[in-house]
Amino acid sequence: MAQAQGSLTPLERNAFQTELDYRKTDLFVLRNEQVEVAITNYGARIVSLLVNDREGKKTDVITGFSSIQEYLEADEDYQGAIVGRYANRIAKGRFSLDGTAYVLATNNAPNHLHGGLKGFSNVVWEVLESTDTKLSLFYLAADGEEGYPGALNVTVTYTLQDQSLLISFEATTDKATVVNLTNHSYFNLNGQGSGPILGHTLQVAADRYTPTDSTSIPTGELAPVAGTPFDFREPKKIGAAIETAHEQLTFGGGYDHNFVLADSCRPDLTLAAVATGDRTGIRLEVLTTEPGIQLYSGNFLKGKHTIKYGLKDEHRYAFCLETQHFPDSPNQPAFPSTVLQPGDTYRTSTVFRFTLA
Repeated sequence: MAQAQGSLTPLERNAFQTELDYRKTDLFVLRNEQVEVAITNYGARIVSLLVNDREGKKTDVITGFSSIQEYLEADEDYQGAIVGRYANRIAKGRFSLDGTAYVLATNNAPNHLHGGLKGFSNVVWEVLESTDTKLSLFYLAADGEEGYPGALNVTVTYTLQDQSLLISFEATTDKATVVNLTNHSYFNLNGQGSGPILGHTLQVAADRYTPTDSTSIPTGELAPVAGTPFDFREPKKIGAAIETAHEQLTFGGGYDHNFVLADSCRPDLTLAAVATGDRTGIRLEVLTTEPGIQLYSGNFLKGKHTIKYGLKDEHRYAFCLETQHFPDSPNQPAFPSTVLQPGDTYRTSTVFRFTLA
């Protein structure tokens, strides 16, 4: 049972225990002295993440629901989930690989988003290992599932390390395919559902970003952030320039853009972003081996869902920092490649590290 701050209702494990597609779902809690995280194997989702604020109070910084049934009933916004086989968008749901054209669902019309109609976020993952500080989950995506080639074996491992949550991915395939995996957690470092995140400060280690067309597909340009609302090279409030009259902010309804961290995947974890809650002093550091990170400012949250503790997911009440390869890379030869070949192993890692400002 994951205990929430103060008198807030704790999560009940039995609310996550059911059977979907002949597979059992459950809730798993990892904890140490600094961090407690609850994860369900339905979508390999982070349900809650508790850390201490500057006053020593436990604060749940992840938006989520109190039961599997609520996840099933909510319109899909990928709360806390592992998304794939391809995170983010693929233009018009089409790409070619080794001379063969593949057609995917256009579930974010006119484009393909986060793996398709079901993707990895709405399946039950197999539990490989569960301890007090580690959870390994496995999913086999069949050849042709959601239109993608190749049977893909995917393992995601969540590991608590002092003040950090390490998320590690491995994948292999029997046929050339494209892979781009991420965790899609929604953060509010003042406490989930506690109000807008516009007062959070954010710093992103990127001097370029990938502008998009009106359907959120990259144009192919790696544009400088200097002189634009996308310049987070020095810490500034998320809301400082979000209402600026800028075409890219109009297209996304706010921030929903990929920032260029590097020109390729890196072998070592590197600091990508730092966000700080303005009321709690909780600081989130995101480290990754990925070349990109998507900032999403909760533009399409509408307050129509009751989340944990009876709160609401109102407009811009949470933000995402999704470590990733760039959107639409299968159709953008100049972007870092997302192709995985048989005999190779896809490996990537991201760390969410929590400190106090």
